Amino acid sequence: MELIIDPPVLFLDEPTTGLDASTANSVLMLLKRMANSGRTIILSIHQPRYSIYRLFDSLTLLVGGRMVYHGPAQVALNYFSQIELDQEQLSLSLKGIEDRLVEEYKNSINYKRTKSELKRIIKGQDYSTRPKSRTVTYSTSFCHQFHWVFKRTIKNLMLNPQTSVAQVGVMILLALVVGAIFFGVKENSSGIQNRMGALFFISSNQCFSTMSSAELFIIERKLFVHEYISGYYRVSVYFLSKVLSDVLFLRTIPGIIFSCVIYWMIGLKATAEAFFIFLFSIVLVSYAATSMTLAISADQTVVTIANIFINNIFVLMMIFSGLLVNLPSVADWLNWLKYLSIPRYGLAAVEINEFTSLIFCDTRNTSGIEKRVCSTGEGFLNEQGVDYSTWGLWQNHLALGIMTLIFLIITYLKLRFIKKFT
Repeated sequence: MELIIDPPVLFLDEPTTGLDASTANSVLMLLKRMANSGRTIILSIHQPRYSIYRLFDSLTLLVGGRMVYHGPAQVALNYFSQIELDQEQLSLSLKGIEDRLVEEYKNSINYKRTKSELKRIIKGQDYSTRPKSRTVTYSTSFCHQFHWVFKRTIKNLMLNPQTSVAQVGVMILLALVVGAIFFGVKENSSGIQNRMGALFFISSNQCFSTMSSAELFIIERKLFVHEYISGYYRVSVYFLSKVLSDVLFLRTIPGIIFSCVIYWMIGLKATAEAFFIFLFSIVLVSYAATSMTLAISADQTVVTIANIFINNIFVLMMIFSGLLVNLPSVADWLNWLKYLSIPRYGLAAVEINEFTSLIFCDTRNTSGIEKRVCSTGEGFLNEQGVDYSTWGLWQNHLALGIMTLIFLIITYLKLRFIKKFT
């Protein structure tokens, strides 16, 4: 993976650990060929066999964290063979021998050459204590990065289908249960209540079903940070890949299946136009709720904490959705909260779509005479304070779209500015 970005300098920490002798030799032969092509390779290694040792150009030896040799690898043996240890030093502890080796190196010509080279390198350089900003560079284009990151994200979903299958399965089961409860609603007063109950449940359920996306950026946080600072891909590439895969496979497809099952079981307005407006409204609610969930969880490190915040916000939004309380009767200093309610816009859209042009009639017995009393869907919407004009319908979709965009921007900014460097 580190070779993907073709780095000019490659650092390796014990690359032969856990490998058999043949494989370890093959790995080092590959590294040697890369070094010969102009790449600088720096690695740490313990007790290499001679066939590996002879591949090294430069060697640094440490004893207890102190340097005892730095120079050409092939002359190291001659260097140490020239150091004479008398009988008194040999009888000393290992610490005494280490101290002698450290002192010998400090007096060696290799040490003087190294110090001279370091002075030449740092001459004229600004080494103030102020930390330098880090800039991540990329070897590939945005489209190239997006292709592979999105492909990996989709492949991970396919290799671990439990989440998407469970999402679809739960949606189908819920649609069947709710569809059976509200099955075949009538066009009378009970039909008004049942329609409102069904539409309220559907719009609210679309919000709570998006809570699974809270872990989208949390579980891969360390992987994302590592790959980003290594220069594999841009933040925007990762953000778009994760959001698009989640929206497509866990929001759009389950939302379409859910709508197809529940809409016709309940017996809502049986026209193609009404159905597709209903479907569009439900999917937009899901998008807005998903983007809000991502905006809250993007900078969190614990899924449970994020879920607590999200759950409480959705509950508050439900109160101002337009069913549990009559919104025009709410005090002005609280009434503004309705403009932040995602289920309110969704419920208003599906309400307008369903109730307009419908007539609800009941037969009532008054003084022994049966009378047919009728009311219009538009009259009911007026009572609820809902604007059922064409603009009244589409302003809800526009509001959901704007909220989705704002929350996605917040999500991206959180990913862009989370602490990545230590």
